[in-house]
Amino acid sequence: MGKKILITGASGQLGYELQRSVPTNYQLICTDVDRLDICQSEQVEQFVAEYQPDVIINAAAYTAVDKAESEDKLAWKINEQGAKNLAITASEHQAQIIQISTDFVFDGKQSSPYLEEDYTGESSSVYGKSKHAGEKAVVSFAPNNSLIIRTAWLYSAHGNNFVKSMLKLMQERDSLGIVVDQIGTPTWANTLAQVIWKLEAKQQSGFFHCSDNGVASWYDFAVAVQQQALQKGLLNTQIPIKAIRTQDYPTPAQRPAYSVMDKRKTEQAIGETLPHWQKSLDKMLDELMVEKN
Repeated sequence: MGKKILITGASGQLGYELQRSVPTNYQLICTDVDRLDICQSEQVEQFVAEYQPDVIINAAAYTAVDKAESEDKLAWKINEQGAKNLAITASEHQAQIIQISTDFVFDGKQSSPYLEEDYTGESSSVYGKSKHAGEKAVVSFAPNNSLIIRTAWLYSAHGNNFVKSMLKLMQERDSLGIVVDQIGTPTWANTLAQVIWKLEAKQQSGFFHCSDNGVASWYDFAVAVQQQALQKGLLNTQIPIKAIRTQDYPTPAQRPAYSVMDKRKTEQAIGETLPHWQKSLDKMLDELMVEKN
């Protein structure tokens, strides 16, 4: 058998894509909270001791950005303590830990793409702060065997996400107002999964950024979803989409105004250019078409 890979959060959209794209020489151990609660250090230690994985991919996270503002204890427990427990145990068992992080660790005040080494820790949201603390915990407790990959605006045919929410709302409503002054890059979870496998195979460590290429506002993203879904017959009727400002749509959590990440280091490491987000969206909608038919 090849390498043993433990995936936490395996039922989420990234976990799903990791399982779907796994190279043939890997043996997967897929867990979710019902099988392995990463917040329980003894449980993590026992599980890793029993299965002896070579690599731990931590795809488990508290990702409900607005809800995290009121459920902050739970968000911190999963995003910081859970990551810390895995990092400590990975180090003890000489396993690599791959921690999935987020563009929310940046303050969003830049106007050019964020590099891996740019300053973090100024996030205004509980989600961003807790994920940043998770990064720090992994680096502290697994300094020699950690790979931290930041991603953004994740979506997939599996699970709940912006694309699927938009498709539902576009069928139910007469019009939509979508925020135009938050800029980032949508990422198909399949792109991220493929990059994780490639970086792991090349035994990379340290910080890397992974999103699809290109830049968009949430408004641009919604417009593209409707346009492509109409072309494919996933939607029958076009509705007006209005561009609104963040201040017109207050949410419990403050989101970064600009969170585009520089991916050159990642592209150099894997030896290929990441796809444009509109191409990835096209492929994901094709998957939804297959499911629908």
